[in-house]
Amino acid sequence: MSEPATQRHRNGPVKADSDLVRRQNRSLVLSALRRRTPLARVDLGAATALSPATITAITADLIGEGLIETVTVDPAECPEAADVETPVRRGRPRILLQLDSRAALVLGIKIAINQVTLILADFTGVIVARANLTPRTLAETRDSFPRTLIGLVRDFLATHRIPLARIAEVSIAAQGFVDAVSGSVMWSPAFRDRDVRLVGPLEDAFEVPCVISNDANMIAEALHAQDPEIYGDTFAVIFVDYGVGMGLFVGGHLHAGANGSAAEFGHMNHIPHGPLCRCGRHGCIEAYVADYAIWREAQGMPPDTDPRDASPSRDDLKALEAAAAAGDARIRAIYEQAGEALGYGLARLMALVNPSRIVFTGGSTRAFPLIEPAMNRAIDDALVEDLRRFTVFETLPDEKDMIITGLIADALARLDRDVFSNPSNARRFRAEG
Repeated sequence: MSEPATQRHRNGPVKADSDLVRRQNRSLVLSALRRRTPLARVDLGAATALSPATITAITADLIGEGLIETVTVDPAECPEAADVETPVRRGRPRILLQLDSRAALVLGIKIAINQVTLILADFTGVIVARANLTPRTLAETRDSFPRTLIGLVRDFLATHRIPLARIAEVSIAAQGFVDAVSGSVMWSPAFRDRDVRLVGPLEDAFEVPCVISNDANMIAEALHAQDPEIYGDTFAVIFVDYGVGMGLFVGGHLHAGANGSAAEFGHMNHIPHGPLCRCGRHGCIEAYVADYAIWREAQGMPPDTDPRDASPSRDDLKALEAAAAAGDARIRAIYEQAGEALGYGLARLMALVNPSRIVFTGGSTRAFPLIEPAMNRAIDDALVEDLRRFTVFETLPDEKDMIITGLIADALARLDRDVFSNPSNARRFRAEG
């Protein structure tokens, strides 16, 4: 006799749904502790909207698996931990919960022109080791660079005596267009070759899951992790420096497109057949706004000069900015041209996605006072007032390495959601580590 439909529903999908709910709840708890730690169980319940019984059961499991730990806090030494649960006697120690930093490590790799930065971060997001390396990426080929990178990672792990079993994920951020599906840097100013495949070789070499992202996307991830109330829903980060990139959140989620290469704002066309861009096309926004574009124009170079032959130093750019600020009409006009290109591009972005906030970052934010007036005029010219009225513009000082910060936040959020939300994964990783 076949099983009744009602019984099949009761015994099959309900169990699957129950497993899914349990994993989602574990992920909620880990994410809440990552945003704010330490927390009392009652505050953890408020942050996740889970019942006290569910919080007790989940936190007991997570403690047993080595993902979180208890910490005793004296209210006098930690006032923010007091008076959040049922009132207790003055001076009585509080038992709070926090992530266990020893649970796992993530390896972050940032790739730029002739630069590779390697970092190890613990389960709380604290960087425990870092190396700033200078391989000649422009001299590498699509076949040689994966071997070079594997060698750099091996040496880094050996120097810090880190066993591979401790690493839960390798996360890469690269300049240029990346294909997250194939694990490739399709094009980057860091390489002369195209389609430099990295994820497959690294996974084969280290047997650790590996992901790759665009570097500007990681800046957006960093801001979202830092303050999801302000940098949430729909906002954009425009990175202006050696190139022009964008990280875009839509509806509270990073928008990366079908294969991870979305939001290439700098490579939207501004004027067809215009100046040469790093990407090899002509007339991109970047070809008017990036540091090489400003320098190329200021030096009187032909507009089709290879951007690699127009590489200003930081001091070179500061001198141009000072000249424009002092009233040099020719140099000031170059910054106004850059502002116009940026403004027309932003008008298209604002018409399409209606971001609540646009954040400008990168070394060229120093020149924002020179760029902003022309940028605003271009937006006014291209966009009806109703479509720009509520968008806030903000500049972010180029002091902290937001790419690395976002790389770590993105990797740890993925572990919370996709790996350690499963109790069997947590137990297996703990046994191997």
